Amino acid sequence: MRQYSPRFYILLSVGAALFTMTVKFIGYFLTGSVGLFSDAAESIVNLVAALVGLWALTLAARPADEDHAYGHTKSEYFASGVEGALILVAALFIIWEAIPRLLHPEPIEQAWLGLAFSVSGAIVNAVLAWFMFRAGKQQRSITLEADAHHLFADVITTVGVLVGIVLVALTGWYILDPLIAIAVAINIVWTGIKLLRETGLGFLDTALPHEDQDQIRAVMKHYEEQGIAFHAIRSRSAGHRRFISFHVLVPGNWTVLKGHTLCEEIELAIRKTLPGSTVFTHLEPKEDPTSWEDTTLDRVEQQIEQATS
Repeated sequence: MRQYSPRFYILLSVGAALFTMTVKFIGYFLTGSVGLFSDAAESIVNLVAALVGLWALTLAARPADEDHAYGHTKSEYFASGVEGALILVAALFIIWEAIPRLLHPEPIEQAWLGLAFSVSGAIVNAVLAWFMFRAGKQQRSITLEADAHHLFADVITTVGVLVGIVLVALTGWYILDPLIAIAVAINIVWTGIKLLRETGLGFLDTALPHEDQDQIRAVMKHYEEQGIAFHAIRSRSAGHRRFISFHVLVPGNWTVLKGHTLCEEIELAIRKTLPGSTVFTHLEPKEDPTSWEDTTLDRVEQQIEQATS
């Protein structure tokens, strides 16, 4: 199956946001429903979020340069952070608009026609969100995953509004319209908080997921059976790129060439196991006690002095 670039999916998201924004506002103007207004307002947020995602992916695709030696992939976290913040803003705006209608309920005009417009936009978002989420997982793009979560939240909004308007039409209880809008907004808040949490973990250089670390250790186990030791294993993500570093402990009588060749072999094995990884190794002699003490991020100056004396 052909794999499209993240930018392709984000451009589709921009087009979908323009379409859904149009049809949902038509539905709102036909009905005057605050629930449908909340649904339409969120589609504006979808458009802004997609444009921010497009900017982030464009920046992330730029190659490393003198000022950004590790590349620009971390820029994707800006997009997911903006998405999370915009979701929270949209939820608060929905609640703000729903409160007056909660105090003074009003009838809904042409409910079924308005719903038809809103549901058509939700179907487009649901299909696109499914493809974007799958592509985001495959390509390890937090921008695509964030946008997919955002679109799923939009679909949930529409479903909630649909339930509310149907109940209003069947029961005549107009207060259900703003109540459903507020309930939907609260659910959206949860989605926004999760996105902001994932963004924060990325900016804080959180270690790779356990399943990735297990694959790294599986590669190392093959060499440990040959008498090679490893420690000071560290990892982090920057958007879709992984960074992995560790120390390789070998017999002290090895030549530099032999040790270097081994490190190159191990690095290649990990990159094949986890594509998109940058691997750094540090070679040390097994017989030197300092090697076994050299496991912290900031080396102790006394250990370095002992090693060089």
